[in-house]
Amino acid sequence: MKKKILIVVAHTDDETFGLGGTIAKHSKNKDKIFAMSFTDGVSSRNKDRLIKKKRQIASQKAANILGFKWIKNLEMPDNQLDTVSLLSIVKEIEKVKRSINPDLVYTHFSSDLNIDHQIISRATLTAFRPETKDKSFEFRFFEVPSSTDFGFYKLKKSFKPNLYNCINNFWKKKEKAIKCYKDEIKKKPHSRSLYGIKNLASYRGSTVGKKYAEAFEIVRKTIV
Repeated sequence: MKKKILIVVAHTDDETFGLGGTIAKHSKNKDKIFAMSFTDGVSSRNKDRLIKKKRQIASQKAANILGFKWIKNLEMPDNQLDTVSLLSIVKEIEKVKRSINPDLVYTHFSSDLNIDHQIISRATLTAFRPETKDKSFEFRFFEVPSSTDFGFYKLKKSFKPNLYNCINNFWKKKEKAIKCYKDEIKKKPHSRSLYGIKNLASYRGSTVGKKYAEAFEIVRKTIV
C-alpha cells in the first residue's frame, strides 16, 4: 500500500546522508514523501549568503534525485536549537503533522552527538505523542554518519537498530544525492566520506545478508 511519509531533520543533508537509499525506495513504491528541516546547516560555520544559497540549491537537487518534497525549511539558529523553546519547535512539527497525517515518520536518533539532532528527535516524539484519534502509524529513528557514531554512549544510549532496509538497487541514487552536498563530504577515511558512508551501508547490509542496507530503530508502531 502507498504511504504518506514525513522526514523531520535538523539540517538539509541529514535526510540524504541518513536514509537516502530508503527515500529512493519509497519513491519507487510511489509513496508520498515529505521532509522538513529546521536550520540552514551552515550559518554556525559560515555567514556568507552565497554559501547558504548553495546549500538550498543542493537540497533541492537531492530531493529531485531521491524523489521527495521539502514541505518546510525553517531558519532557526544552526547548532543552537537548544536556545529555541522546545514548544515552538513542536508546534511547527504539529502543523505539518495535521497537514500530512503521515503513516510513517523518520527522525534523528535521540542520542546523536549533534545538539540539533537531539532537540529535533525530542520535539518530533512530542509532536507525535499517542492520541486516541490516531490511525495506524509507525515512528523510526535513523542514523547519520559522524553524529550517531560519534555519540557518547557511556553517557547516553547507543543506536540499536531493529529494522534493516535493503538498498542494493538504490545505493547509486543515494551516492548521487550525497554528491549534491559536496561541501559536506569529508575526506577518506572519515565516516562522513563517501568511503565511510558506503562502508556503513555495506556493514548494515552484511548484518542481514545483503550488499547494502540502511538501519533504523522502530520506536513506536500502532495498528488500529
